[in-house]
Amino acid sequence: MTPKIPTIRVTREQMRQRVALFSEVKGHDGGLPDSRHPSALRKLYNIIGFQPPAKADGTVVVSPVGDDAAKHAHIKISEGFNLGFCETSPGKGPMMHNHDTNETFMPMTGQWRCSWEVDGQVEHFDLGPFDVISFPAGVQRRFENITFDEPEGTHWLMFVIGGDSPEAEFSPEAHATLIAEGYMTADGKY
Repeated sequence: MTPKIPTIRVTREQMRQRVALFSEVKGHDGGLPDSRHPSALRKLYNIIGFQPPAKADGTVVVSPVGDDAAKHAHIKISEGFNLGFCETSPGKGPMMHNHDTNETFMPMTGQWRCSWEVDGQVEHFDLGPFDVISFPAGVQRRFENITFDEPEGTHWLMFVIGGDSPEAEFSPEAHATLIAEGYMTADGKY
């Protein structure tokens, strides 16, 4: 039988560039429009991909992990998906936002509320460790750590986002809140 998929050989050193030892991974807590908002304080860990996206005219757009983490992908590949972690305390999570690609969440620890907007209402599912929810592109969504029985601890959520350079965009309501509360200017600076 002739293989249809080409086989490649990689050295141990080449493969090491594709290993993310958690002890070497750094989390980032800035670089998104809502990063300083008290309800959205969190650390994002860029494990695979998430290099800074750019529009066709060369202007940089918002990465799902923010500017800080996007510059520090631990495994720098562009192979159709991105993977990262969010660490935050109860009651925290990003504001309502959207992506131009699929976004899938899987809590690793704690309880998480994954919400989305539909017809002016917010719906949600509450998920525990290893449960999974997958949002299609174009759906306004957010997640929040709801492990309120452990108020001093943080918990972890894994996210996988499709595409090589996915973009994030906060909802009009989130933008209005960030502007009204002084976390963002009307011209989009944060």
